Amino acid sequence: MNFALPNKAGECDYIEWNQSGSFGTKKYRNYMMTSLWVLFVFLSFSTGSALGSEESVLPHPCDNNIYCYGELLHTVQMAHLYPDSKTFVDMKLKFSSNETLYQFKLFLEKTNNEPTPSDLENFVTDYFDPAGKEFEDWTPSDWKKNPKFLQGIEDHNYRRWANQLHILWNFLGKKMKDDVKLNSHLYSILYVPYPVIVPGGRFREFYYWDSYWIIKGLILSEMFGTVKGMLENFSFIVDAYGHIPNGGRIYYLMRSHPPLFIPMVYEYLEATKDVEFLHRNLHILEKEFNYWMTNHSVSVDKNAVNYTLYRYIDRSQGPRPESYREDFLSASFFKTEKEKQEYYSELKAAAETGWDFSSRWFIKNGTNKGNLTDTKTKYIVPVDLNSILYWNAKLLCYFSKMVGNITKANYYESKASEILKAVTEVLWVDEVGAWLDYDLINEKERDYFFPTNMAPLWTGCYDESKKEYIVGKVMKYIQQKQIMVTFLGGVPTTFDHTNEQWDYPNAWPPLQHIVVKGLMNTGDEWAQELAYEIASRWVKSNFVAYNETGHMYEKYDATVVGGHGSGGEYDVQLGFGWTNGVVMDLLHIFGKRLSSNENDFSSSLLLSHSEEDENKMARVSAAATANDLTLPLVITAVIFLGIFTGGCIW
Repeated sequence: MNFALPNKAGECDYIEWNQSGSFGTKKYRNYMMTSLWVLFVFLSFSTGSALGSEESVLPHPCDNNIYCYGELLHTVQMAHLYPDSKTFVDMKLKFSSNETLYQFKLFLEKTNNEPTPSDLENFVTDYFDPAGKEFEDWTPSDWKKNPKFLQGIEDHNYRRWANQLHILWNFLGKKMKDDVKLNSHLYSILYVPYPVIVPGGRFREFYYWDSYWIIKGLILSEMFGTVKGMLENFSFIVDAYGHIPNGGRIYYLMRSHPPLFIPMVYEYLEATKDVEFLHRNLHILEKEFNYWMTNHSVSVDKNAVNYTLYRYIDRSQGPRPESYREDFLSASFFKTEKEKQEYYSELKAAAETGWDFSSRWFIKNGTNKGNLTDTKTKYIVPVDLNSILYWNAKLLCYFSKMVGNITKANYYESKASEILKAVTEVLWVDEVGAWLDYDLINEKERDYFFPTNMAPLWTGCYDESKKEYIVGKVMKYIQQKQIMVTFLGGVPTTFDHTNEQWDYPNAWPPLQHIVVKGLMNTGDEWAQELAYEIASRWVKSNFVAYNETGHMYEKYDATVVGGHGSGGEYDVQLGFGWTNGVVMDLLHIFGKRLSSNENDFSSSLLLSHSEEDENKMARVSAAATANDLTLPLVITAVIFLGIFTGGCIW
C-alpha cells in the first residue's frame, strides 16, 4: 500500500540548506526527519491480499524514540506512575531527546537497571514538564451572546440549558504557545497555527471525527471564525503529513479516524458561503480523500463479482503509546512476538474506527463473542466508513462543480457510484432490512445490531429510486430490535455487554445524531416521527444528567435516563465537545416540539435567574473538565453551585 508523503518534502523553498552544510533551522530539520520517517513507511508497505497480510517489518507509530517507542517509554509506562498512560506521552521534554536519553542511560546504570517507581518519578520530574504546558488561555474572539438558534427553542428550561452549552465553548478552547512552533522537537503535540475547540477531559488536543460535531455546535453558536481556523488547521496537517491523524499528537500519525473533514467543510460552506476557502483548499480535500482510497481499500468477491470497499487498518508496530501499559499487558495472552505485533496493530486499527473498543471488532469462531484479544478490525468492512466515503465523493463532486471543474465533478460522481454499488451489493442484506458489516475472514455478513447499520440513511448511500422500499425495511428492522421499548436513555451502541466502552449499555452522542439525521433525511413521515422520539429521549437524558451534576459527559447509559456511561480504559470524561454539539443540533432541529415538562425540576440548577449564575455554572463545569475531575468532585461542584441558585448533493 502507498502512504502519502508530506506535500512539501524536499521542495527548495521549504527545506533550506545553509552554507555550513546543514538544514537551516530546527523547524526545517524536524520537518526533514519526519519526511524521512514517512518515506521509510512508504518503502515498508507492500501490497497485501484482501485480508491485508503483510510480511515486511512495520514502522513505529512515529520516529520519536521517547514518545512512540524505546526503553524510556517502556520503563516509565510499565511503572504505572500515572493512572492514565496518556499523561506521560503528553509531557514536554525539558531538554533534547538525545540529552534526555543519555541521562536516562546514566540513570539506569546508577540504579542497576532496577529503578523504583519513586526513582522514575523523580527522573520524569527532572526531565519533563507536566502535561498541558503547551497551551495558553484562550477565549474565542467570535463568541457572542444570544445566537439566533436559541430563539427557536420553545421550552424555557431547554433554552437556558442551550445557552449554558453555548457559554461552555469559552472553556474548551486551546491555543498553542509559540514555543510549540519554535521547539516542536520537545513536544508530542502536532503544531497547528490556529486555536481549536477540544473535546475536554484527557483529550487536550484536536480529534478528527469529534471535530465534526463540535463544528456543528460552533456553527449554531455563529462562531464562524473559530470553525474556519479549525478547518485551516486540518488543511495544514494534511499538507504536512498527507492525511488527518486520529488526533493532534505525533503518536497518532500512523492511524486516522472516520473521515469527516470534507463534510465539515460542507457544513462551513453552507453556513458562510466562503467559496474563497474552497478554492484555496479543494486540492487538500482531494488529498485527504485519496489517502483513504489508496490506503484503506480492500477487494471483496460477492456472487462472482469483485467489489472495492474500505476498512480501517493500522500498519505500525508496538503498543499504542498513549495506552502502552494496557496494550502490553493484554498482549501477554499471545505466545509469539508476531502474534503480539498483529494484536497491537489491530488495537490501533480499532482506535482508528473511533470505537475503541467494542465487540463490533471481535471475530471468534465466526461470531462477535470473545474479548479484546479477539479484535480483528482490519478483517471487517464497516457500513459507516463506506457510507462516509460515499458522502465524501458526492461532496467532492459538488465542490468541483462549485469551482467550475466539470471533469473532476464527473470523476467524483463516478467514484461515488462505485462505492454505492459495492455498499448495496455487499453490505445491504434485504432479508434483515439493514446494512451489515462484512467479515472478510468468514466471508459473511455480521448480523449484529449497531446504530451504524442505518448510516447509509445519514449519508444518502442508497438507491434513491428504491427509497420507499428501503426506508420501510429499515423501519421494520428498528421496530424488531425494540430500541424504543427497552432503552429510555438513548440508542445503545450494541446489545453485547463486554465492559468495553463502545458496547452495551453505553450510548454515544455521534451515534444518536447519525440515526436521527438519517431518519430525518429520508423525508418519510414515520421515520421522521421516530427521529423525533429518539432525539427527545436523548435530549432529556442529557438534560437530567446536567441538571443533577452540572456536566455534559462523553457517553451515557442507554438504560437509565440521566445516567452517564462507563467501561473502557479511562474514567468517564467531562466537557464534552461532541455531546454539546449533538444536543445543540437536536434542540435546533426539534426546538419547537421538545419539552422538559415531564420532569419536576423544582430544585434544578437551571432555575437560577441571573446571567452571572449561569456563567458561574459554566465555569465550574469547565474547570472540572480542564482538571479531569471525577464524580466525587463533580458532586462537590454541584453543592457549591447550590449557593448561587435559588445528483451531487441531496
